[in-house]
Amino acid sequence: MTQHNDDFRLRHILDHAQEALKLAQGKTRADLDADRKLELALTRLLEIIGEAANLAPEKIRDKYPQIPWRQMISLRNRLIHGYDAVDKDILWNIIQQDLHPLIKVLKSILREK
Repeated sequence: MTQHNDDFRLRHILDHAQEALKLAQGKTRADLDADRKLELALTRLLEIIGEAANLAPEKIRDKYPQIPWRQMISLRNRLIHGYDAVDKDILWNIIQQDLHPLIKVLKSILREK
């Protein structure tokens, strides 16, 4: 696998994390309750982040232990399999607290390449 292909999943994670933050920008937790499209879009973006993490080659996951691989994959599984019981507080907290540091780490990794 080439270096470009190794970066493929990292770029997917970065792109979708940035898109989730952009969608949530200027919104409140109450907006998540009031806007079904926002809820579905943010949920889907986090699912994609988790799926990209799951599909990242093991050597990439081992190389970058500072990325929360297991948590992203677990979140994806929880959102997919527990679609009928998504905790919006957790979803909102992930978007507000966890995506910024993730984006920072990914940008740093991809800049080094």
